[in-house]
Amino acid sequence: MLLVIGNRRYSSWSLRPWIAMKQAGIPFEDRVILMAKENSKAEMLKVSPGGQVPVLIDGKVVVHETIAILEYLNDRFPDARLWPADMAARAHARAISAEMHAGFGPLRRDCPMNICRPVRKHIPSPEALKAATRIDAIWQDCRAKYGQNGPFLFGSFTAADAMYAPIVNRLHVYDLPRSDVSTAYMNAMMALPAWSEWERMAFAETEIIANSEVP
Repeated sequence: MLLVIGNRRYSSWSLRPWIAMKQAGIPFEDRVILMAKENSKAEMLKVSPGGQVPVLIDGKVVVHETIAILEYLNDRFPDARLWPADMAARAHARAISAEMHAGFGPLRRDCPMNICRPVRKHIPSPEALKAATRIDAIWQDCRAKYGQNGPFLFGSFTAADAMYAPIVNRLHVYDLPRSDVSTAYMNAMMALPAWSEWERMAFAETEIIANSEVP
């Protein structure tokens, strides 16, 4: 299996399936298409019908869009348990993942993912702060209702954690307000070996995208 991704430093959507596959122990190779080159779009169109990354290539099967990739992986590797086993928890995990996929635009724009950014206080816009507050509430709710058997949103690591991984980075490096519950959850995510592996490779990249380098 091949996962085509963008810059590890900036590509929030690429981090999601990558960390899910690593945590699930799914064997794969990855290929990076740098996002700010003149031929970036053309290179992406060669592998992805939408001309965007990430895209998963499994033989003749090509899957684009992050949630679709996670669902495909769940079907392909059911023993990986990428969604919670309990039906109610699974429904909630899918709901908050869909909310992540479709929402929180002000936070994305105000605080773009940058794995390599030093931790510095950032004053977000009111709209971005509202989005961060909603995410903090989601995390607290999941931990209270479903997190008794582990440090992640639903106890053990699931696709929902993969969907929120870039937000962990944002709240951390921009030093945004969050509850103690969310801070503990973020620490568990950033302690994952897969997180450290992604971070290490991100720091080795040399391409800088100016509009993603928020002071």
